[in-house]
Amino acid sequence: MKLDAQVVGNAGLYYASYRLSLLGWNAMPTSRNARGIDVIAYSRDGTRYIGLQVKTLSKRNSVLLGKSVEGLMGDFWVIVNDVTAAHPQTYVMLPDEVQRLATQGGKGGGTHWLRVSAYDSDEFHESWDRIGRGD
Repeated sequence: MKLDAQVVGNAGLYYASYRLSLLGWNAMPTSRNARGIDVIAYSRDGTRYIGLQVKTLSKRNSVLLGKSVEGLMGDFWVIVNDVTAAHPQTYVMLPDEVQRLATQGGKGGGTHWLRVSAYDSDEFHESWDRIGRGD
């Protein structure tokens, strides 16, 4: 069964929130389709806040970034692949890493992508420790 794109996106937001919660963060998705970060999390004592941009894919694929990679939002980017699988695969990156590894392509060359070969590495794969604990 093929899921609607918004349902796939929602599943990724809640999966990222779940993983942050396991690290002791109080995490919650923000309003869908609003410009800005997708998940906000704060430490148990309320002294630290982080924002995540979450990109969710139903299978292992490149990530569409849009016309520009300037000014990417969030403290971290999380790519969730195979979100409908029993164990989705995640990749944790910094915005400047996404920007540096992005490529341009498509009609007219104006669209930016993060290719699978750019993010699927040991450095980013399941690297939730890059975010740290929230407790």
